[in-house]
Amino acid sequence: MSRVDAPRAVAVELLRAVREDDAYANLVLPQLLRQRGLAGRDAAFATELAYGTLRWQAWYDAILQSCVSRPWDKVEPALKDILRLGAHQLLSMRVPDHAAVDSACELARAWDPRTGASARAGFVNAVLRKVAARDTAAWAEDRRQDRSYDDITWLAERWSHPLWVVRAFRDSLGARRRELEALLMADNEPARPSLVARPGRMTVAALLEEPGVGPSRWSPIGATLLDGIPDALDCVRQGRAGVQDEGSQLVALALSRASVEGSDRRWLDMCAGPGGKAALLDGIAAERGARLIAVEQHPHRAELVRNSLPAATDSVVVVGDSRTRPWGDELIDRVLVDAPCTGLGALRRRPESRWRRTPADLAALGAVQRDLLRTALDSVRPGGVVAYVTCSPHLAETKFVVADAMRGRADVALEDAQALLPELADCGDGPMVQMWPHRHGTDAMFLAVLRKA
Repeated sequence: MSRVDAPRAVAVELLRAVREDDAYANLVLPQLLRQRGLAGRDAAFATELAYGTLRWQAWYDAILQSCVSRPWDKVEPALKDILRLGAHQLLSMRVPDHAAVDSACELARAWDPRTGASARAGFVNAVLRKVAARDTAAWAEDRRQDRSYDDITWLAERWSHPLWVVRAFRDSLGARRRELEALLMADNEPARPSLVARPGRMTVAALLEEPGVGPSRWSPIGATLLDGIPDALDCVRQGRAGVQDEGSQLVALALSRASVEGSDRRWLDMCAGPGGKAALLDGIAAERGARLIAVEQHPHRAELVRNSLPAATDSVVVVGDSRTRPWGDELIDRVLVDAPCTGLGALRRRPESRWRRTPADLAALGAVQRDLLRTALDSVRPGGVVAYVTCSPHLAETKFVVADAMRGRADVALEDAQALLPELADCGDGPMVQMWPHRHGTDAMFLAVLRKA
């Protein structure tokens, strides 16, 4: 791509990797930026171009289909990537029309310069000039036609979410379903990195003295990175601070704050990878003379957990499936079940994940979630507590899992999880906690706290 500038080359390469290799954008993009030697404004431009295109894919596809004479499914996937990148620049970025169109034509020529380069460039030019003829507001009015503003098919298209996800969000909001559009809009806003001062390794006061770091909104041990990238901070590279959403910090704090009767020396993180919550719980446990057992099924993720913990920790990392209780028969005082889930609560951070998940995932994940929570309830001692956590607001992964795990058990009761997080406001009717991007600026974390009688 000799005539294509490096930021746009990185963006189109990332879209190709996500589409063809099922790659994770947050893992591939840093590698591409390093390979191209991009930093500062060029890196920021490439990031916004790639991530924004992934987020808004359905909205741009709806517009582009109306500008293409052939069926959209007959357009080559690589050309779709280029057209979406062009549409994002035209409709959502401050890029002059001629620059957005010309650069997209260059990408089309460079894709395979041996055959059909001029025809592809001509096609891209014609389509994007049609897109450029209207601004975003005009396209929205045209596309909405006779649909009401709260029609979920319209909301799914306009705010670029799969229809099944929009339905699930509406159901989870319940009586607050008028907030649905605000939630979908928040999912399309890039999230600032949240930082956590790991107990025993760094104080919040010291973290707030770092360059570009400001206070968090909710977490008493958190901060917000206002400028720069986390890896530029010595405290992050050294592991004294971590990159962790405020919602994740709060659910771990809630578990540590719950009262337990009697012994409080054995703590368990049943799904510990990649290690953010384990690192936080390790620090709190060490301050109280307790010991954390962190279990992770996949060896490479278990290694990430080990790397998140201090060298001198008393915590142990166990590789295994928590459903088989690889820590042994000892009963536990506090258990965290941060269950594998669809991740629908973190769509603003993982822009491609909304297009990967399907309703079929819920059945497979739901069985695992229920097994893990039942195992946790069997493993906690009388008087101990279990925190069930997901980064998803889908009812099939939250309240329904808790209800099923508790059914027929007279020895388990729900605690008031909201009382454990007095910092947090407006997180549902209780006793469970549901955070939301549009209300709290956090991922949509769910928390239920259960006590063994």
